[in-house]
Amino acid sequence: MQIAVNTRLLLKGRLEGIGWVAYEILSRVVRNHPEHDFIFLFDRPFSSDFIFSDNVKPVVVHPPSRHPILWYAFFEFGVPRALKKYHADLFISLDGWVSLKTNVKSIDVIHDLNFEYFPDFFPKLILKYCRHFFPLFAKKADKIITVSEFTKNDIVKLYKINPDKVEVVYNAANEHYKPVDGNVAQLVRKKYSKGCRFFVFVGSIHKRKNLTNMFKAFDVFKTKTQSDVKLIIIGSRRWWKGEIEDTYNSMTFKDEVIFLGYMDVKELSEVVASSIAQVYVSFFEGFGMPIVEAFNTETAVITSNVSSMPEIAGDAAIIVDPYNVNDIADAMISISTNEDLRQSLIAKGRCRKSLFDWDESARKFWNVVEQFTVNNDVTSKK
Repeated sequence: MQIAVNTRLLLKGRLEGIGWVAYEILSRVVRNHPEHDFIFLFDRPFSSDFIFSDNVKPVVVHPPSRHPILWYAFFEFGVPRALKKYHADLFISLDGWVSLKTNVKSIDVIHDLNFEYFPDFFPKLILKYCRHFFPLFAKKADKIITVSEFTKNDIVKLYKINPDKVEVVYNAANEHYKPVDGNVAQLVRKKYSKGCRFFVFVGSIHKRKNLTNMFKAFDVFKTKTQSDVKLIIIGSRRWWKGEIEDTYNSMTFKDEVIFLGYMDVKELSEVVASSIAQVYVSFFEGFGMPIVEAFNTETAVITSNVSSMPEIAGDAAIIVDPYNVNDIADAMISISTNEDLRQSLIAKGRCRKSLFDWDESARKFWNVVEQFTVNNDVTSKK
């Protein structure tokens, strides 16, 4: 088959979230299936790092999709032209967008519908685009893959999609996420936290990630414990201005919060592995990758009792109400002062991480593709 794939989020040095998922899945699928040809559709000059095998043909589709108007032009004009030019039998999109103006069968990966729940967290034009087009994408796609049972239920309920059309394939963690020994942890603390123990948050600095309540909870934690524990924040400050910045500036212990920005995944893994716990108390997640990354580094987890996070964390985390500052603070106190509790959670996470494996995810992903193509008689036109 000629399989076209939307690879616009494979950006060298800028892989985040969905981009990493695309990387992990596609790097395995194309190598495991040399009997098929894959046309990777980029929206800008691409890196050879993403041409994983000889059966991949990279194509730059115009225009670059960097704005809602350009998103529309890319998917409704650029992509259909490319599908026709390269005689695609199937179109796979790993970031939720599909083309409405093509008759080529499509499989769409929808990661979450957070814009349906938190409209205030989005610029107006982006919100308008997503709320208008994502229901259409879900209906247009011939098959949908998503990353949790929670998100599957969301898609089915909100967009009136037949549940048989939606399959769940879990994400996993990058192979660099591993435990570290005491010596490495000591060096990490010396380098980043003045030798002190620390909590860590990894993710985009966005309202949805609930840094406001995390900052408030950290203040309560520091006031009650009088400890020298720090809070390390890893992520870009693209949504920093406004409530998040104002909350930080009003903190009593803001000097104990350390911002490290974007980090290389290997270095990031060492920081997570050296922490007391990953504090991931988001308001909404379709999956919650940092939870699994913490499991792989044998780090304890504090996470939210909403959306997909309890599904992913299971019994291997302290589950809190993300809207309750004292609940978050109490979890930070418990996990930093009760080593038996921390080690118990680490042990449970060590067992639970086996549910999240990229080789298995790629196998399940391809099974969905293969079953769909067989059932729908999708065969090469060549």
